Amino acid sequence: MVNAAPTTIDQAEVDRFSALAEQWWDPAGKFRPLHKFNPVRLTYIRDNICKRHGRDPNRENPLSGLRILDIGCGGGLLSEPMARLGADVVGADASETNIEVARIHANQSGIAVDYRATTAEALAEAGEQFDIVLNMEVVEHVSDVSLFMAKCAQMVKPDGVMFVATINRTPKAYALAIVAAERVLRWLPRGTHQYEKLVRPAELETALNANSMKIIDRTGVFFNPLADQWRLSRDMDVNYMILAEKMASSDSSRH
Repeated sequence: MVNAAPTTIDQAEVDRFSALAEQWWDPAGKFRPLHKFNPVRLTYIRDNICKRHGRDPNRENPLSGLRILDIGCGGGLLSEPMARLGADVVGADASETNIEVARIHANQSGIAVDYRATTAEALAEAGEQFDIVLNMEVVEHVSDVSLFMAKCAQMVKPDGVMFVATINRTPKAYALAIVAAERVLRWLPRGTHQYEKLVRPAELETALNANSMKIIDRTGVFFNPLADQWRLSRDMDVNYMILAEKMASSDSSRH
C-alpha cells in the first residue's frame, strides 16, 4: 500500500465552505462578517505593502508589478480588490466550487485574477514564488498548521512578506467568536470554527520563524458594534493579524 502524501486539506472544512459558495458575494448573507472585515484588512495590507515599497497607497494601481498569492481565497473577496490595486494575483482554494464562483464574479466585474483550484502544497511543489502571500482566515481550517505554514513560507520570495490573519485560542475568543458569533448572533453558520483548531499568536510565530520568516508587525482586530465596523487594536485575544518578512539566506543562517 502506498502511503498518501502529507496534506493540509481538511475535507470537512472544504465541503462546509463549498456548500455556501454561492453566498460569497452577498454582503447580507452567510459571509456578511467577512464583508464587514474586508475594509480593515484591505487597508492594513495595502498600507503595509506600500510603506515597504515606498509607494503612495492613494495613487492609481499602487500594487502594480507585485505578484500576490491569496491562499484559501474562497470566493475572491480579497483577490479582486488586490487586482484592482494593480497586483498580479493568483487566488487559490481547495474547493473547486469556490473557485468557480470566484471566476464567474471576476468575469462579471471585468477583473483579471488567476484563480486555481489547488493547494498550498501543490503550488509550492511547482516552484511558485510571490512577493506577497495573503494567508487570511485560513490556518484555523487546515489539518496541519505546521505543514501549511511551511509550504506558504516556501513560496515567499526573499525579502517578500506574508500576511496572516486568524483567531486566537483563548476563552475570550471562544465566548465571542464561537458562542456569540455562531450561536447567539448567528453571524456565522454554526460549526464554522472549532475551538481546538484556533491558533495562538506564539504558535503561529514559532511556525513562521522556523521557516525563515521574521515577524515585523502584529495587531489585534476588534468589532465596534456602535460604529458597526472592524478596527485595529492592541488586543490580540480574539482576532489578530501578523506580518512577517522572508529573510535572505544570509540572515536566515544567523537566525
